[in-house]
Amino acid sequence: MRRVLSLFTTAVLLAGSLALSGCVVVPAHRARVWVPGYWAPAHVWVGGYWRYR
Repeated sequence: MRRVLSLFTTAVLLAGSLALSGCVVVPAHRARVWVPGYWAPAHVWVGGYWRYR
């Protein structure tokens, strides 16, 4: 009985420490965004291109 209580206590303490440790957040990679083509001033067509957001 004493051994079961010891294992239970250890499991509860381990679960509590994991719950309090929080999440590991990995920063997102830079996303590529497609910018469609458009007409610029003076009737110049600017083609579409990829840019980083």
